[in-house]
Amino acid sequence: MTELLYGPDGPSEQDLRILGDVAGKRVLQLGCGDPTSAVALAQEGAVVIAVDASGARLTRARNRAEAAEVRVEFREGDLADLAFLRADSVDAVVSTLAIDTLDDSARAFRQVQRVLKPNAPFVFSQAHPFALSVEDGRLTRSYVDPGPVPVTRVDEQLTVHPRMLSTTFTDLHRSGFRVDTLIEPRPARAGAGGAAPPLPSIIVWRARKEGS
Repeated sequence: MTELLYGPDGPSEQDLRILGDVAGKRVLQLGCGDPTSAVALAQEGAVVIAVDASGARLTRARNRAEAAEVRVEFREGDLADLAFLRADSVDAVVSTLAIDTLDDSARAFRQVQRVLKPNAPFVFSQAHPFALSVEDGRLTRSYVDPGPVPVTRVDEQLTVHPRMLSTTFTDLHRSGFRVDTLIEPRPARAGAGGAAPPLPSIIVWRARKEGS
């Protein structure tokens, strides 16, 4: 079985257990940078719809799904344009290191809120904004600077848009979510000389659509 990972070095859903049982549920995956995520969800019995703006990423993910002999509906398009889905039609939304590549994540939050069923979870990971401010243990950019930052993920050069934790929290709240879980996983890799890394590299959010 393939594990759903929230970062390149973990943690996994098995570690965190914040998404819950997805068997028989309709799950939307935003972003296919990790081509194994859709496979992991489908192997757990979910009905998976995976969206990405990159045809190359979709091809990699589709190949993984075919090799694993699982069924996934893949769609090419803007992660913040979910007009193809009806309101209140999705049981869960998952996104691994994709939301922070959007220059307007609040727009994506509003779209996710529209398609989710009431009280359903939206679980996503992103680069920790503190970690994006530090390089080799030195502060290299201001934490409050929203300017784009180049990163490499799965051998691909990308641009991420760091936002303060308070900004993401507020955007989620204004979009009709309540945040009930915020996890800053301990980095799996040691720093220079075997020392503990000074900051977590990612942050994982779980927000639920308001309503009942």
